[in-house]
Amino acid sequence: MAGKRTRHLWKATWLGVILLAFAVAGALPSTVAQSSVSCEATYSIVNQWPGGFQGSVLVTNTGSATINGWTITWTFPNGQTITQMWNAAHTQNGANVSAANMSWNAALAAGGSVNPGFLANWNGTNGVPASIALNGTTCTTPGGGTSTFTPTRTNTPTITRTPTATPTGPTSTFTPTPTRTSTPTRTNTPTRTTTPTATSTGTRTPTATNTPPPGTHLENPFVGATWYINPDWAASVNAEADRQGGTLGVTMRKVAQYSTFVWLDTIDAVHGTNGYSRSLAGHLDAALAQGANLIGIVIYDLPNRDCSALASNGELLIANGGSARYKTEYIDVIYNVISQPKYAGLRIVAVIEPDSLPNLVTNLSFAKCQEANGPGGYVENTQYALNKLHPVSNFYAYIDIGHAGWLGWPDNFNNSVNLIANTILGTNAGGNSIDGFISNTANTSVVTEPYMTANQSISGQPVRSADFFQWNQYIDEGTFDAAWKSAMAAKGVKNGMLVDTSRNGWGGCGGSSYVSQQCRPTGPSTSTVLNTFVDASRIDRRPGKGNWCNQNGAGIGARPQANPPDAGGVYQAFVWVKPPGESDGSSSLIPVGPDNPGGKGFDRMCDPTYMGNALNNNKNTNALPDAPVSGRWFSTQFVQLVQNAFPPIQ
Repeated sequence: MAGKRTRHLWKATWLGVILLAFAVAGALPSTVAQSSVSCEATYSIVNQWPGGFQGSVLVTNTGSATINGWTITWTFPNGQTITQMWNAAHTQNGANVSAANMSWNAALAAGGSVNPGFLANWNGTNGVPASIALNGTTCTTPGGGTSTFTPTRTNTPTITRTPTATPTGPTSTFTPTPTRTSTPTRTNTPTRTTTPTATSTGTRTPTATNTPPPGTHLENPFVGATWYINPDWAASVNAEADRQGGTLGVTMRKVAQYSTFVWLDTIDAVHGTNGYSRSLAGHLDAALAQGANLIGIVIYDLPNRDCSALASNGELLIANGGSARYKTEYIDVIYNVISQPKYAGLRIVAVIEPDSLPNLVTNLSFAKCQEANGPGGYVENTQYALNKLHPVSNFYAYIDIGHAGWLGWPDNFNNSVNLIANTILGTNAGGNSIDGFISNTANTSVVTEPYMTANQSISGQPVRSADFFQWNQYIDEGTFDAAWKSAMAAKGVKNGMLVDTSRNGWGGCGGSSYVSQQCRPTGPSTSTVLNTFVDASRIDRRPGKGNWCNQNGAGIGARPQANPPDAGGVYQAFVWVKPPGESDGSSSLIPVGPDNPGGKGFDRMCDPTYMGNALNNNKNTNALPDAPVSGRWFSTQFVQLVQNAFPPIQ
């Protein structure tokens, strides 16, 4: 399930942007259909630290024709080696680097640009490539000439310089919003229990106010709905309440009255076999028995699933015929179940493949992601799922879009909008094949940072330039989701928005000892030091936005509800896609056996002793210790989620 990991953020601390330009002339024969290629290129060191750096190559097609299929090449002068690249698929042979287009950005229009970014190692000298070529043609540089810069690193926790830079020459400008990649949020598999008959106590919220006739497809399926309560998850909650007893136990029983989504993370989960307490049909039957008319499910079994992570690796591989199995043994079986007439009165709301499509934008340096970007991969199978399931009139599809801390930078945002919109528009029903999108699945990002805005100035520096936000355009899910909604409307795609609030409450004072202020802020800081102001004002208490696994100090967030107030009209509903209490991943490697029957991997971001890397700004993971594998019940985490809930559970 998506522990969501916030897959996140990542970049090393922003120390400044250095543009290194090089110039050469030329117009060699093009390797594409056009007779010639004309281009400009700028090489940038976005950030540098001892032994490593983040770089960027901006190439503009200055010719008069679209280039269909491109390859950018250059030679490193000092033995630098690329470890990760985004917006292009790279190969490196010695000092020679080749960055080729992805399927979604192969067409480079006249006047258009592509901007591969990368992380790389260096030793001794980090010199500038002498030239860059596009499809064999050496590009000119906007301002002419060559400049070099040796960046320095400082431990000063505040940014003291005006964060703007311009390259030499009149034809190119730069604003300091660096290309960022992130390790997407991880997902985790659902808790399996052996007490499938347990039911929760209390009243169900929200309650139904209307019952449209079967076959009606609603604009907002959450309005007037009675939401299904998963009795298996509720049984785990109530069992924990019995163990805790007292006032805490009473509060936990109230949590069991809320709706959570059912994760179909394997073929067995659809059938209810091999340790799953009930099948998809069993959950639908239970919903009918409860008198519910809305059930949430998560479709989550793509081949090469979670291609950049280890905690929620899937059962199907493209190389082993996984695409065919996904279609026939998974999606087709789901269709055969939900299309039965007896379920026509249920609004079946599905989150489609958490973390998947965003991986094709930011994590193509991973071999499994590269494979997932081709035939039999994420795009093809997502389109198959939508084509198969959309004709069921009571089926509602919401595509997962990661979260602001993953896709919030301009390059990630724009490329993700294009990729995901094109995937949807390529289905049989086009922009109507889905009902909208969901962000923050199984993550802990807050919907709103109430005490600051992204461009608010603190001593002349915007809030978004603080270490915690790393120049991200969006400091919370609300602003990110509003922008996404608008972008998809412009593409002609249905754009209802959901957000997962199951673990983003961050209330109380429990948990993390890594942030400067453990308690939930009640107002903005009075500090005039940027990082101090942000760390003391932010609701999100993680040490770094790249932290995602079993976060220490997290709390249950806003309750599931339709048309949530005070959300600016952005959302159709707040939902709990991630069932509170289910682990994101194990704190250490757990061998295959009774505690890990599926052979789930171990991700260092779940290790509480790991001090992180550039992907989470080199911060401690903030993960809770002694966690089981993803999807298993994690008592310690659930206790903390209830204690730190905001608003408090009443």
